[in-house]
Amino acid sequence: MVDQDIRYEALSALLGKPVFSLRKFPEKSKGTSLTVDEFLTGSILGSKVILTPQRTVQRKVLDLCFSVQQEFFIDEQDFFDPDYDYDFTRLSTSSNCLRGDEPYERPCGWYRMALKVLDKYPDGNTWLGPDGWRSESAPGEWPVSYHGTTIDGAKSIIKCHFKAGSRDKFGRGIYSTPHLDIARDYYTKTFKSMTNGKTYRVVMQNRINPCERVICPEEERYWLVHVPEGTSEEEEMRIVENSIRPYGILIQEVKH
Repeated sequence: MVDQDIRYEALSALLGKPVFSLRKFPEKSKGTSLTVDEFLTGSILGSKVILTPQRTVQRKVLDLCFSVQQEFFIDEQDFFDPDYDYDFTRLSTSSNCLRGDEPYERPCGWYRMALKVLDKYPDGNTWLGPDGWRSESAPGEWPVSYHGTTIDGAKSIIKCHFKAGSRDKFGRGIYSTPHLDIARDYYTKTFKSMTNGKTYRVVMQNRINPCERVICPEEERYWLVHVPEGTSEEEEMRIVENSIRPYGILIQEVKH
């Protein structure tokens, strides 16, 4: 299992802002609390977060703006789900797998820190599929994609995520990729751990709704969730919740 301090360092690198343990550093409680519900949407949109503990239609807009807040603290027991962590670091080749009837590139060489996402969405947990090793898809589950961002840069995602090159020509929205080599080479964040002195890459692992995704006709290496110009903030969040859901944070040691 990954050292708890490295979990926080990875999350800080991914968000671009310091993240602390509420239990370990109670003095940091003057910062803003970050729940996994808020992270699931906020890490994609980087705007004011809508939180509903009961996930009902009536939503409360929290006074939390990711683009302004300087630090966060979290309760790791409510944020991470170590029972679903998976150590891929000793795997050198990926078995042929399907998720959502799409090829799934298992993240060989990476360690996945699972987020606590079970029962977080009103449509249940079918999108995740059953736990455990399997090569075939389960009915109703969503394919896997990868992307990385920081909260400071998240606002630009909605305009054109992965803007480098000509990939933005396919439309406004949220871009991700089913190919881990693309995420590794272009879209990971890196950090040097103060815990062990090692350098790591970090990227998010998501599930993406196949009914809400467009496969970009560029060797099918990018997937797009359309967000039309002029979409309201609340509608953007609804689109995210219904279309692309982070469920793990991947880290990999960078060996020079």
